[in-house]
Amino acid sequence: MSDTAGHGGDDLAEQAEEQSAEQKQARRWAAVRRAERTLWRPGFHSTVGERLARLTEAAPQVYDLDQPVDVFGDGLVETLEERVAGLLGKEAAAFFPTGTMAQQVALRCWAGRTGNLVVALHPLSHPEVHERDAFSVVSGLRTVHLTYEPRLPTAEEIRDFEEPFGALMLELPLRDAGFMLPSWDELSEVVDAARERDAVVHFDGARLWECTPHFGRPLEEIAGLADSVYVSFYKSLGGLGGAALAGPRTFVDEAKAWRHRYGGQVFQQFPTALSALIGLEKELPRLPEYVAHARVVAAALREGFAAAGLPWSRVHPEEPHTHEFRVWLAYDHEKLNEAVVRQVEETKTALFRRWFPDRVPGLSVTEVAVAEAGLEWTAEDVRKAVADFVARLPGSAA
Repeated sequence: MSDTAGHGGDDLAEQAEEQSAEQKQARRWAAVRRAERTLWRPGFHSTVGERLARLTEAAPQVYDLDQPVDVFGDGLVETLEERVAGLLGKEAAAFFPTGTMAQQVALRCWAGRTGNLVVALHPLSHPEVHERDAFSVVSGLRTVHLTYEPRLPTAEEIRDFEEPFGALMLELPLRDAGFMLPSWDELSEVVDAARERDAVVHFDGARLWECTPHFGRPLEEIAGLADSVYVSFYKSLGGLGGAALAGPRTFVDEAKAWRHRYGGQVFQQFPTALSALIGLEKELPRLPEYVAHARVVAAALREGFAAAGLPWSRVHPEEPHTHEFRVWLAYDHEKLNEAVVRQVEETKTALFRRWFPDRVPGLSVTEVAVAEAGLEWTAEDVRKAVADFVARLPGSAA
């Protein structure tokens, strides 16, 4: 173990506290990018040159590059839309530059058809937490919350809710609750309960691609429960960006009209569309493998924290529902981030990437994703990396 770990590293930690927030972030970013061992190597940690090289190498495998470039959503973009509609078992799909735009358009279209501007969704769902109240400020929608528990609502909660709503929006998985999913029977009952209230069902499926192992159902059957589905091309598939909205053809045609009004009718989008096709071809088939190994990693993290004698830790869910999950530790997030940087700088291993303060004072949280790079890790590798990480926290024994 490095002689800077444990008490010997306290001086370095004190020096790090004197750095500005920008300096800390730049140092952490540079360190994690250079890591030789990591559980996940996201595309946004690449340089422009690296990203372009990978796109150029893989593109001929998924599309005829002698075809004309797309113009305002034709050609390559239409090919992607048809592919997504087929995978999800829907009549049609529309490509969008962002998921934020796609879901505003989807719920706006459904509000026009149902005559009800109210959208029922979880308070931890992406539009409520990460989109600056876009539903209400931009699209004139009103949101209501069926439950405040860190899980999706139950069928009983939907049936008993005191006011009508036109659409039920379900985020699968619910990221800010720990990438949580209901069981298949629970999801089916929730959809049935919404339909009993004459509400349409929309799936926020930004990470729907990785849900098939948990449900034990193909994508087409999962998406078939909903009237419309949004999927992302970068969150699970490693694309440059972009999203798709799938559903009945008349609904998608209307969504494309609103896409134009919202500024989403982009002149050319072939790099993003190509990266999405590459993700569907190369990453989508591997997601079940990532989910299975995430469960190995999660168990090893719990074992490692217990062996290290930490006063408190939590891995949630204990058995991940997807290839992503959350970890909580009872340490200040800046101390944890300093340990992240020191571990990478001294061992070239990035067990974690970034810690954030939790809503509960004294606790910090991070998200762990397991992808191709993580498949090389054994459970023992994870436990050893945990011990090394904990030894770099203030007050730990060397």
